[in-house]
Amino acid sequence: MYKLDQATEIRKEEAFNVNALENYLHRELNISSPLKVLQYPSGYSNLTYLLNMGTQGMVLRRPPYGANIKSGHDMHREFKIISSLKGHFNKIPNPIIFCDDKSIIGDEFYIMEKINGTIFRGTQSQTDLPKIKLIPDLIDSFVNTFSEIHSLNINKLKLDKFGNPEGYANRQVKGWIKRYNNAKTNDFKEIDKIMTWLSDNIPNNMESCLIHNDFKFDNLMFDINEGVSVNAILDWEMATLGDPLMDLGTSLGYWIHESDPEIIQQLKLNITYLKGMPSREELVHLYGEKSGRSVQNILFYFIFGLFKIAGIVQQIYFRYKKGFTNDPRFKELDKGVELLGKMALQAIQKRKIDYLF
Repeated sequence: MYKLDQATEIRKEEAFNVNALENYLHRELNISSPLKVLQYPSGYSNLTYLLNMGTQGMVLRRPPYGANIKSGHDMHREFKIISSLKGHFNKIPNPIIFCDDKSIIGDEFYIMEKINGTIFRGTQSQTDLPKIKLIPDLIDSFVNTFSEIHSLNINKLKLDKFGNPEGYANRQVKGWIKRYNNAKTNDFKEIDKIMTWLSDNIPNNMESCLIHNDFKFDNLMFDINEGVSVNAILDWEMATLGDPLMDLGTSLGYWIHESDPEIIQQLKLNITYLKGMPSREELVHLYGEKSGRSVQNILFYFIFGLFKIAGIVQQIYFRYKKGFTNDPRFKELDKGVELLGKMALQAIQKRKIDYLF
């Protein structure tokens, strides 16, 4: 039996004024029960807490401490997206309330319904990872759900003005180069070469749809009681309108495979290193087949995905170096940045996305 996602005690440096939040919830949601707060400990970016009030469970999301990058931690944006999706797409938690009063818990936050399910993470113990017989159904659910997001009608969702699809890839490359340089702590020659290569190879794909921008297994909550299905997609803070292959590229960047070197697998970015998981090329084929979309020039999108993830990891490591968090998981993340850079450079030199070393 696979475990449901569990909350634990709040990390000391990520605690907040529970009494102030309790008073806010009593006032705004008309709930009279006392508040008990726990924390979901696994995320690396935005902070997620479980709120128990009597028999009612809710989930609170807020930016991490010391994060000054609005685009990756915009709670109002995430709340707006899931509010727009409500009634059109059933694989999301229902939004409850957004609060921009930073005096309550120290930053803006929003609250959504609690959904029960199983989340598979690369950092889990071996006993909690999916068994090989479950993998084909997990992959089917992954690809089907990914394609489903990219087929949503943005006009019906009233999200047609939510982003600027024109020049999306160009803005993303420039934006992530800027973010990386703003959080830079080391000189990695591979990363420098990748930034130049990406700038010189931006595709001109005009297709646009709603994209999640962080679609990976640990952002998917599965119901595996009767068959396998995705019952919730989490972490919509980077969603926008743009090139669906940029979305696929990010997923490929996280798709560490059993054929990759052990030192890469040890990053544990995903559960995709498990035996029986498809290769990155196989995932691309499955996505193209399901979506009916051309997957040409996938090399650029894979390289971008690796660089974007390196940028995200670098931002987290920067916060650790600056003392904004003492989370021991962050201590050696700079090594992960360097490895992702080496992997991307190998892909550029070999002109392929699998069997790079």
